[in-house]
Amino acid sequence: MATTFMTSLDQKSRAATRGWSDLTIRNVFVIPTVAFLIIFNVFPLLYSLGFSFTDFRASSKDAVNFVGLKNYTDVLGDPVIWRSFATTMWYVIVSVAGQFVVGFGMALLLNRPIPFKGFITTLLLLPMMLSPVVVGLFWKLIYDPSWGILNYALGLGKTAWLTDTNLALYAVAITDIWMWSPFVMLLSLAGLSAVPKHLYEAASIDRAGKLYTFFRITLPLVAPILMIAVIFRTMEAFKTFDIAFVMTGQPQAELISSRLYKMAFAQWQTGPASALAYIILIMVLCITNIYVKYLNKAKER
Repeated sequence: MATTFMTSLDQKSRAATRGWSDLTIRNVFVIPTVAFLIIFNVFPLLYSLGFSFTDFRASSKDAVNFVGLKNYTDVLGDPVIWRSFATTMWYVIVSVAGQFVVGFGMALLLNRPIPFKGFITTLLLLPMMLSPVVVGLFWKLIYDPSWGILNYALGLGKTAWLTDTNLALYAVAITDIWMWSPFVMLLSLAGLSAVPKHLYEAASIDRAGKLYTFFRITLPLVAPILMIAVIFRTMEAFKTFDIAFVMTGQPQAELISSRLYKMAFAQWQTGPASALAYIILIMVLCITNIYVKYLNKAKER
């Protein structure tokens, strides 16, 4: 029946009465999608690649000159860029690790019969549904040293979280953890619900302890989907811009995406900014490739 449906049209349908074939129907949906991807994804990608080899400035009408790999060498030789890379890498480690611990912990708590489980899960998913700019402004008020609720709740006096060079990056990371831990929780719940119940029953019959059951049954079986969550969150954390841009302007909390924004739209260094964007792309692809290798190993186990 499925084959018949895919190879022939219902003679009573509107498409059949208009004389449309199956190939025409598919093309009507496929061709616009492919065209959209080419125009808005592939074309800008290749266009910016060309800019990365020139001295083009979007704010100038001067002639564009080909400079080869100069933009790449200049970017890689800039200590400010390397400082932003180091800041970003530490931010990614803190943010993703926090999301993993908090998200997986919430999933373990929710993976049991509790009252109002569906309602609680829905409430916990609300942060990831908000706009990052709104979240940044919301937490900026919470961190306010004069009347922010965080200092009052923790008894920290007038701690300036967002202007302190030692705390600004962690303040942004905490905000990101609050926003995206529900994403990890959601994927973890899907993995936990797929673990066969008879394995826990067998472990209970053998009088296995909770730690043994967790590390020998739960964690190995959920590891592949946890790795997928880590892959997605690592890529997104590496590209974080809006939250950090809204919350703080400290150089010690300047992520590589913020440095890219300043080069491209504040200093109008379009060529070097394009080169930096491709360097970031290559780094994200390399990191993702490492995760995928570990994911394949986890699946083989």
